[in-house]
Amino acid sequence: MKVGVYCPDTDPGAGGGYTYQIELIYSLLELADRSTHEFIFFTHYPASIQKFIGSKQIQIVKTPKYPFIPCRFFEGLRYGVGLVFNRLLKFIPQRDNYRHFNRFEKIAQSHDIDFLWFPSPPVSVPLNIPYLATIWDLQHKVQPFFPEVTMGGTWEQREFFNSRYLQRASVIVVGTETGRKEVEHFYQVPHERIKVLPFPTPRFTLSQSLKEEPEILKKYAIPQDYLFYPAQFWSHKNHANLLIALQILVQKYKIRVPLVLVGSDKGNEKYIRKLITKLELSSQVHILGFVPQGDMVSLYQNALALSFMTFFGPDNLPPLEAFALGCPVIASKVSGAEEQLGDAALLVDPKNPEQIADAIFNLYSSPELRDTLIERGTIRAQIWKGQDFITSIFSILDEFEAIRRCWE
Repeated sequence: MKVGVYCPDTDPGAGGGYTYQIELIYSLLELADRSTHEFIFFTHYPASIQKFIGSKQIQIVKTPKYPFIPCRFFEGLRYGVGLVFNRLLKFIPQRDNYRHFNRFEKIAQSHDIDFLWFPSPPVSVPLNIPYLATIWDLQHKVQPFFPEVTMGGTWEQREFFNSRYLQRASVIVVGTETGRKEVEHFYQVPHERIKVLPFPTPRFTLSQSLKEEPEILKKYAIPQDYLFYPAQFWSHKNHANLLIALQILVQKYKIRVPLVLVGSDKGNEKYIRKLITKLELSSQVHILGFVPQGDMVSLYQNALALSFMTFFGPDNLPPLEAFALGCPVIASKVSGAEEQLGDAALLVDPKNPEQIADAIFNLYSSPELRDTLIERGTIRAQIWKGQDFITSIFSILDEFEAIRRCWE
């Protein structure tokens, strides 16, 4: 088959989404020769992947910067004003007939694409071409009370998009059985159309040598034995309960554990800074903002532990990064966490600051526990990599080819 791979223009500042996509794209570029299929990458910035291509089975096609914008515009109008819009603008074609507004589909069809793969959810998918959909989470359904999935019509937009993106997909890829159950439950997709492929350990974390401690500590003016939390400042990242746990450590155990936070502000940083001041933690919390990938390696390797307290799941990348870099993990026990992390992390109730504090103290005071978690994490990080993921994608494509050959 001719398989189109849609590569949206991503920014390293996008966090885990960027890391996930880059891992899969690079792994596909490496392994394409092992597949019988031909791959065409659709991207606005061909130079970003051109240098990695060494296979004759891969082509790159430059797309418009916003290939879905016209289609998305009309979808938004139709969704936003409903029946009134339909009555007043009857000349706007209905769903399956306004394909000419979708520039991306026209481009894909002009290259005789048989099947599309979206390594990340696109902005809009009214497509007639069969496609493999990737979904990271459905937290707007599971936890609709967080502002980032509720405010400004975000919940409605996500629901409108997912109801078609997932229900119309030929195949859906999720990271855990928990993710599969959520797709089945919320969108009534048949079990056999959903494939579980775990998040791969990012390659930038594998085979890294230990960075010298004084170098990274000096660069960012941070102390030793710090907790590390790489997370954008969304409310669901749960910085608040982690900060309260630090206060409990001072009050209950008489210890002050430094905390290093990295990540872009998504609207909640101002509130977190106020909370830090209120809890009298200003001297021990260090907010570094966005840091380059190389520094992330050093920050993981020299941390006391990763304190990953998000409310969202079922899959997350930072624990896998920490595993690979020899950093013990304390993580929130969200749905799917046990499946993804196994016994390689200390799992805690993210709503319970005292439980978080107790886990930090146990790790802080027990070198043996720390060594055990490092050993388990190292093993787990090697189990599933980008190459394993792509090999499974090849199997999915091989299976669907028997269906796709039934029409021109």
